[in-house]
Parts: sequence; structure tokens; C-alpha cells
Amino acid sequence: MDSVLNGEKCSCSCEELKINVTLEEEAVLPEYKTSGSAGMDLYSYEDIDLYPLIPAVVRTGIRMSIPYGYEGQVRARSGLALEGITVVNSPGTIDSDFRGEIGVILLWITALDPIMSSYKVRKGDRIAQLVISKTARAALIPSLFLNETTRGENGYGSTGK
Repeated sequence: MDSVLNGEKCSCSCEELKINVTLEEEAVLPEYKTSGSAGMDLYSYEDIDLYPLIPAVVRTGIRMSIPYGYEGQVRARSGLALEGITVVNSPGTIDSDFRGEIGVILLWITALDPIMSSYKVRKGDRIAQLVISKTARAALIPSLFLNETTRGENGYGSTGK
């Protein structure tokens, strides 16, 4: 399949998934910025001030019908992370049966500038990324034993730095 995205031609063999989206008036449709982008940008639908260490839900003004067998993953943007802004529950999950407005829980970790008392998010700002991924459902089977592995029960930090 060949498609054009922001002037770049994509000749990948990936499948293009069609997802219905509704938008509030003046909401910005999420979009991929380059042909190689895994995530599409989510935009703020409101002006909101973030205060250090206080999570806030930022509205996007969009709803979508993600098909069964897929999920939306809301992830932080690296540019905002450099400014101390992150998505608290990253990745946040949008289930295939959810039809409400997508909100992004942002957290301003710290003020890099001691004079700043709040971080201003403005309507139209890019606030997160949305990745659409396939999901699988698991059937959990109660067992008396698990198969052995070299790692065994060794966890946190056991594989080195």
C-alpha cells in the first residue's frame, strides 16, 4: 500500500486500520507527523494550568470506536518529558468498548524555572501520543507448577544494569 503523509511516501506493507472518530467543535484530529511515526499526536481541547505534583485530566475533545482486538495506548511526548511533563499512567489504555471523551492525565513533575508556579497547557497544544495496538485475551489456567527457566524467581535488577 502506498500513501503520502506530510509529503513523505510510505510504501510499507502495514495494514491501515479505519477508526471512526467524533470531534467536539474546534477539537484537533489526532495525526501522525511522519511516515515512520508509531504514535499520532493528541491535542489539548482546553486551556489548563498544571501545578507541580498535582495530576490533571486534560480534555482532547475526541471520542473514537477502536475495533475489538485493538487498544489505544496514550503515551508521553518526549519533548514535554524534557520539560518535566509526563502522562501519569503511561501508557494509559483506551479499551475497544470505551466511547467517552479521551482525556490525558498529565503531571508536571517539577518546575525547572523557580519563578514558574504553573505550566500552561493551551488549547491546540500537543499533549501526548496515541498508539493503536493489537491485543490478545488470555485464558488463565490455575496450575500447581510452572515450567522452569534459567532466570527463575530472580526479579528487580537481577539482569544487571
